[in-house]
Amino acid sequence: MLISTYCTPSEDDTQTHPVVSQEQWLAARKTLLLKEKEFTHLRDKINRERLALPWVKVEKNYVFDTPKGKKTLSDLFDGRSQLIVYHFMLGPGWEAGCPGCSFLSDHIDGALPHLEHHDVTGTAVSRAPLAEIEAYKKRMGWIFPWVSASGSDFNYDYHVSFTKEDLATGNILYNFTETTVQGESAGTELPGLSAFYKDDSGAVFHTYSSYARGGEELIGTLMILDRAPKGRNETSTMDFVHRHDEYEKKPKLHDCCA
Repeated sequence: MLISTYCTPSEDDTQTHPVVSQEQWLAARKTLLLKEKEFTHLRDKINRERLALPWVKVEKNYVFDTPKGKKTLSDLFDGRSQLIVYHFMLGPGWEAGCPGCSFLSDHIDGALPHLEHHDVTGTAVSRAPLAEIEAYKKRMGWIFPWVSASGSDFNYDYHVSFTKEDLATGNILYNFTETTVQGESAGTELPGLSAFYKDDSGAVFHTYSSYARGGEELIGTLMILDRAPKGRNETSTMDFVHRHDEYEKKPKLHDCCA
């Protein structure tokens, strides 16, 4: 799940685009290029400021269920100094993981070798029991590490899981803001991403977290769609997304290798 107000052109909009000469198109494209460069420079500036954020030492001893037994947060680093945690929305008893989280997770496996050879370990964490995580992971065909925070305060402390009592108040702390929810009918899980560092002494520090649309840049498919003629072509956030084994199978229109 990603919370967003992002909009893309409707079907009618795409039918009313002006058709111009190559020279006119090139002039418009150069104008947009200036804004794209401005955005790139702003992103570089934000990245530098992100790296300059202060850190918080993690004092609590979080313990997770993993396929290799109980492991602490420190253990999850797996011999590296940096850890990226994706807070995957899969609560206890759920039949399947969140479609949006699943969409993002489809992009992780290919990045793992590059992350691990750059001193970064990536893992997903959910509140569902390990057996339920393993079953859904097998269904999706993923290989990235994924552990259970069941019985731990981890998800609650990092504001991605909420008790019924939290929800009953009508307000929760999410994305560093008091967010209004529809009481106990609201979901108990929300997505996020957190980063941690472990120093030579073994001390662990929380360095960064992001929520809502903060993980959007991890979804390469969206970045590609943003450059397609119709963009994301959605009427609500990611309304076109399904789990990758739930798309309706249709005959190929062509096959260049046939």
